[in-house]
Amino acid sequence: MQYDADKLMEYFSEAPADIDMAELDMERIPHHISCIMDGNGRWATSRGLARTEGHKAGIVSLREIITACVRLGVDVMSAYAFSTENWNRPQHEVNVLMHLFAKTFIDELPLLKRENVRVVFLGDIDALPKKTRDVFEYGLKECAGHTGMVLALAVNYGGRAEIVRAARDIARSVADGSLDIDDIDESAVAERLYTSGLPDPELVIRTSGEIRVSNYLLWQIAYAEFYITDTYWPDFDRWGLVRAILSFQGRDRRFGGLSAAK
Repeated sequence: MQYDADKLMEYFSEAPADIDMAELDMERIPHHISCIMDGNGRWATSRGLARTEGHKAGIVSLREIITACVRLGVDVMSAYAFSTENWNRPQHEVNVLMHLFAKTFIDELPLLKRENVRVVFLGDIDALPKKTRDVFEYGLKECAGHTGMVLALAVNYGGRAEIVRAARDIARSVADGSLDIDDIDESAVAERLYTSGLPDPELVIRTSGEIRVSNYLLWQIAYAEFYITDTYWPDFDRWGLVRAILSFQGRDRRFGGLSAAK
């Protein structure tokens, strides 16, 4: 995706001392950046606040990272918002999250429209409460015609469940004769995933210092580069994103082969 150089410099002015924006290679910005937004609850409890306050603060960070990705010309930004396992959290926290999802989507629609961002959901949103689902469906329609960056929000998402869903769809296609068993290949699986039509993540950012994938995009991140930071998500900002991209650009991506320098 193209970027506006003037808007880029304005948004990334007054860089911290450890960042030189001249070192950022705009020709090598990852096409798809994915964020595992971890640490909201710990951010809150470390400040003597309710965990739900951390989720509210995390929305502010999400807004900043969305804007930063648009300014950088990122094609797809995805974010892990709510996993299939998160239903096991205290009911009050789940209820607050569902309310926040709906309220945030409505509140952020002006930003998404202004920045020409198209929204897609990864996960089974049919299982969400009706009020939340109705807001999501409304927002999807409002953004359907946008042609800029794709924002892919993983809500009620689990990587294993996604692969099982794809396998069932393949089995049905074989059973009804629309797919030959010998034609089952990686493309046949990929086109049945929630991310069908989107490039795989090149850079996965996980905040809060945890070193695990947490059942997230298990198929799609096969060759993604990981950037782990101890920063809690509510404290992760545009400069944290730049640090992650600079780290990405400094790596030798071999995809199982030899280094280009060999």
